[in-house]
Parts: sequence; C-alpha cells; structure tokens
Amino acid sequence: MIKTTDFTLIGGGVIGLLTARELFNAGATVTVIEKSHLGQESSWAGGGILLPLYPWRQSDAITRLTLQSLKLYPTLASQLIADTQKDPEWTPCGLLITKNPDIKAATHWCNTHQIAYETPTADLFDGLVTAPLNPIYLPTIAQARNPRLVKSLTQDLINKGINIIEECELLDVSIQNNSICHIATSKGHIPVQNLIISAGAWTGKLFKRLFPGIINQRPEVQPVKGQMLLFDGAPHTLKTMVLDGDHYLIPRRDGKILAGSTVEYDDFNKTPTSAAKEKLSDFAYQLMPALKEAPLLHHWAGLRPGTAEGVPYIDQHPEISNLSINAGHFRNGLIMGPASAQLMVDLLLKRPTQVDPTPYKIAPH
Repeated sequence: MIKTTDFTLIGGGVIGLLTARELFNAGATVTVIEKSHLGQESSWAGGGILLPLYPWRQSDAITRLTLQSLKLYPTLASQLIADTQKDPEWTPCGLLITKNPDIKAATHWCNTHQIAYETPTADLFDGLVTAPLNPIYLPTIAQARNPRLVKSLTQDLINKGINIIEECELLDVSIQNNSICHIATSKGHIPVQNLIISAGAWTGKLFKRLFPGIINQRPEVQPVKGQMLLFDGAPHTLKTMVLDGDHYLIPRRDGKILAGSTVEYDDFNKTPTSAAKEKLSDFAYQLMPALKEAPLLHHWAGLRPGTAEGVPYIDQHPEISNLSINAGHFRNGLIMGPASAQLMVDLLLKRPTQVDPTPYKIAPH
C-alpha cells in the first residue's frame, strides 16, 4: 500500500504537472499518476503559441484564463530555469497574423485586454509569400517549446519530492458515502484523500468508465487529433510566429520551424497520415518557399482534449465530495495551463479565485 498524500492527480500532462506544482507550493503533499510517461501526449505534441488562435473569436471563458496565464508565465519560466536548469524556452518572439477579415473585432479585443498590437512592417514579411488582409502584429506574444516545458516541469516536481508513478493505469475507484477512499491501479491499490482527474483527451472516457452511474454531471471531453511537421532551419530564418489562415509557422530558438496543424475527429487514433503531411508541407512551402531547402525532420500527431467550445472543466464534483476535474483545454492547454492550475487550487484550498470559476463548472458546457 502506497502512503496517502493530500492530493492524487490522474494524468501527467502539462495541466497535471502545473496543478501538482501549484498544490505543492501551497503546502500540500501530492501524487501524480500517469498511464504512460509524463507529458508525452498533447502536452508534448502541440506548437506552444501562448495565445489562442484568433482569440477574439473565442469564448470569454478562454480569454479570462489566457490573460491570467500571460501574467504568470514570465515568473513561471524564470523560476523553472533557476530551480531546474532546464529552460522551457519561453520566448516573446511576437505573432504575425496575416489575414484578419474581422480586424475591428481583433483591435477591439486587444484594446480591451491591453494586448499590444501594431501594423506589421514590411520586414516581417521577408521570405513569406501570402496575400495579407488587414495584417496585425502582436509583438509581446510568446511561445513555449512544449517538450522543454514538460522536461523542466517534470524536473521541478522531482526536485520537490512529489510522488510520481508512471506507466500506471487507473482501473477502478472505491466510493463510500459519496467519497473516494482508494483507487485500484495496475501497480496496486492507492489510498486517496482527494482525487483530481487531469487526463487530457482520455478524461471523458475515463470518467464514464469509473463513474457509470453519473450521467448529467460529468465532463464531456473527446479526443481531437492534430498533426504537425518540424523543419530544420537556420537560426533567425523566421523572425516571428506566423498565423496564415488556419495554419501557422513557429520558429524555435535553434532555427527549427514547426508547421501546424490539423483538426481531425478520429477517436483515439494517433497515427500520422500522408494526407496531413502533404497538406501541411504544401502550406509551409507556399508560405515560406525557403523551407523547400530545409530537411523535414519529423511528422507526428497528438490528441487534444476537445470540448464543445474549447472551454475546460475546472471544478470540484458536485456529487463526489473529494473528486475534481481539470481537463478539456482543447488547443490551449499550454496557454491556459498556469491559470487553470491556479484556479483549481484556489477552489480546492478555498482561496479567493483570480478568475471567476463559473464558466468551468462540470454542468454541461
């Protein structure tokens, strides 16, 4: 029997890692259980733009978590570097959005939320082939390099002595008096004080299996496949992140350029496809012809945790007293992650919340 900690998290993606870190920093003891290895699902697979695509087209609930995370990220990144010597590569390289038919909505959103914007200068289009429509440049928007962020968060949890159990599948829960007393896993029974499910795209499926009697108050989270490409470019080949229509290019510090992404509803199938590879490479070569000379290093797919409007569930369950959910961030797990973790822990520890929790309740979205 493994010793009891104050909180047990199911899921070791970026949401689970950030939540565990926030709990530890508040003085709690924590166990993180991951069915595979930490951060190897959508947390690793995404692009890392720290802004929702066309945020003025998104729900206000997404905006609120985004704005709070933007405040938290610089300190988070500097603390991780200092504490782990692993750089998450938080980089405020700016975002060029080439086509904005809804430019009034875009500038209104930026003005309302104090996000700096400007008309892009000609040099930002160097090497790009596109037909700009009301282009806008957001110079302060940053990226994080997903695998590096996961590595630094993982090292931080290890340094803190947080209990991490990998390659451990959750099989069943034991409930007494509307409270979970222990869980059955592939590595044995584990006693539970408080259980948090942060299992990404698997959250909905897991919840239905573990709690079949709960019909109305459960998170509806479905897998949404996304595919990406990585090119081996030279440093400074691309000055800024570029969003062109439905796709984007992201320059890493070492010169590698990421092209993404697809949105596919294909259940839990993570197999990359030749059709997506062709679609993304055609986009990349057309937008930035120099990439035709850059080796294509990698093509992969990940599963995002999709909800009806991309709004996550961050809530304590209304029926099971010691069960909480922090999942369903769709394409924006990295950007909403710090604020989501903060809100989850605010609710659990009954601290004043920095974000209104109402939109994230487990009632149907």
